[in-house]
Amino acid sequence: MVQKYQSPVRVYKYPFELVMAAYEKRFPTCPQIPVFLGSEVLRESRSADGAVHVVERSCRLRVDAPRLLRKVAGVEHVVFVQKNVLNWRERTLRIEARNETFASRVAVKESCSYTVHPENEDWTCFEQSASLDIRSFFGFESTLERIAMKQYTANIKRGKEVIEHYLQELISQGISHLPRWSPPPAREEDIRSQPGPEDPSSLEVDGGVPAPGQSPLLSFLQGHKLDADYIERCLGHLTPMQESCLIQLRHWLQETHKGKIPKDQHILRFLRARDFHLDKAREMLCQSLSWRKQHQVDLLLQTWQPPPLLQEFYAGGWHYQDIEGRPLYILRLGQMDTKGLMKAVGEEALLQHVLSVNEEGQKRCEGNTKQFGRPISSWTCLLDLEGLSMRHLWRPGVRALLRMIEVVEDNYPETLGRLLIVRAPRVFPVLWTLISPFISENTRRKFLIYGGSDYQGPGGLVDYLDRDVIPDFLGGDSVCDVPEGGLVPKSLYMTAEEQEQADQLRQWSETYHSASVLRGSPHEVAVEILEEESVITWDFDILRGDVVFSLYHARQLPSSGAREPGARPSSGQLVDKSWVLGTDYSHVEAPLMCREGESIQGSHVTRWPGIYLLQWQMHSPPGSVACSAPRVDDVLAALHSPGPKCKLLYYCEVLASEDFRGSMSSLESCTSGFSQLSAATSSSTSGQSHSSSLASR
Repeated sequence: MVQKYQSPVRVYKYPFELVMAAYEKRFPTCPQIPVFLGSEVLRESRSADGAVHVVERSCRLRVDAPRLLRKVAGVEHVVFVQKNVLNWRERTLRIEARNETFASRVAVKESCSYTVHPENEDWTCFEQSASLDIRSFFGFESTLERIAMKQYTANIKRGKEVIEHYLQELISQGISHLPRWSPPPAREEDIRSQPGPEDPSSLEVDGGVPAPGQSPLLSFLQGHKLDADYIERCLGHLTPMQESCLIQLRHWLQETHKGKIPKDQHILRFLRARDFHLDKAREMLCQSLSWRKQHQVDLLLQTWQPPPLLQEFYAGGWHYQDIEGRPLYILRLGQMDTKGLMKAVGEEALLQHVLSVNEEGQKRCEGNTKQFGRPISSWTCLLDLEGLSMRHLWRPGVRALLRMIEVVEDNYPETLGRLLIVRAPRVFPVLWTLISPFISENTRRKFLIYGGSDYQGPGGLVDYLDRDVIPDFLGGDSVCDVPEGGLVPKSLYMTAEEQEQADQLRQWSETYHSASVLRGSPHEVAVEILEEESVITWDFDILRGDVVFSLYHARQLPSSGAREPGARPSSGQLVDKSWVLGTDYSHVEAPLMCREGESIQGSHVTRWPGIYLLQWQMHSPPGSVACSAPRVDDVLAALHSPGPKCKLLYYCEVLASEDFRGSMSSLESCTSGFSQLSAATSSSTSGQSHSSSLASR
């Protein structure tokens, strides 16, 4: 594979003639570049008028490689041939270099140019490009490629420093200006012998230097090239190879992409997301550009107006910036009724709103870059999880969240600079286990998670936010006008027809299973657990009637036969009538009374391997074992019983112990002040089984 390098435009704020005088001081030897052992002139020529000076040199470079590799290669230095074409008339220097040593095995080519700055004729621009093609090298091809690119990029910065050194040396000697080249006085016979202006030979310049009509300055202006100062000022510090990747990808977009190309900050995010692997970043960016065009995302901020209901109940908004100048977005997820929002506005509206937040975030980053005078390419999110409970594990909501994460990860990479998660409850590890596989490792490293009140002390929010920015609901001094969320009234839900048009009913029916519960014939689901500390999660809606939900552990499989772990039975009733409660099977969850219209979400961390039975049975009249004591509303419910059948939609899932523990390890690796949450989770998974259920009405 051919490795390529392309530099940005580096600017010397000195005239071209002075820079050339500094450049010549590098020869025949240069103590400031230790690997440069010396050079000798092979050929030299000048044009008749002295405007063009061509020099061809043989340069020796020390091999900075492991001793074994030098011994195998049998060389201590390599020879490069360098050809310089200096055109005083055009004020340009073109440099072409190639390796002579191992030329049949390795091809190294380098091109450099010094030109006058297009906007200031007293400044000089420098550009550099190179390619490395290792065909074969005694089985050390990859090692040589790695060493060569490392050494080359290390010398790039050094080369600019050397020119600056010699410039300062000239200035210290009182040489701060050199006269420009001017043609010698023409003799009369020379004038008569000169070709006419229409003669094509008059446009030819020795050494392949472009003619006046093809000035490299024009190419500079047309190519919209990046200069190093702009990169440092607006994009931040990049290594030479990172600069090269940015320039190559940008140049490729200019040549192939129709219409307006993305901003440099946007291109750089995709390169960072793929660790500056050029081909992978290009593929990711192309897919994102197609997605943006297909969904007209570029117009989103002008066209999207969130519905009033979303403005009232979506508990998120922008709030100043963090201590590094990143825009700060606050999301009070624990106070948000995700199920109600989805049923009221639909998944697509929520996705559009999330996309608009990301578009606004990029816009605010640009504004903060100008405001603070330093590169700001990402924003910070403060995620408050107080109030997070099992109702947030409603499966359509989780699936919608995963879809949004996937879209954001694919199209807004490296826009999240830091995620501060505060007041994380015990249920958070379950949610984290579900979503963490969809979050890239680069993004996970930006997570800081605080359980309980750990965010208030040293190492907490004060390390990332100024005290006058911390919102009041977290004990700060700043009044935060982010909506508080709350339950969405059912009266605002979309009708069944509207949900069907939004394609939500079909999606939900693919997730849930329907079941009928008959009097005296409960519906049961058997789940085989192979490892302790696995997590069983459930989510069900009571469509008709009242039911009692229970979770049991059995010593043996039901008589209906063995089942795969997590499989659901086709038959509704599994427990043998001969089984004795407390002997053949036992309660691991207290019976839970569930009313018609309720939505229940819960989880259980298993204590033992074996068979676990999820059971829904019709609510019996007061006095049965399923109810502790009769209440007035129980009696009324019995009088208004819906008949011999109850209906429900249910979903259950098993998070394997390995996945759950692996997710917890990933969670703890990106946390700060995680003591309370870790302790709570550890206690729930070591001996005592932890469970929780919540009904949302």
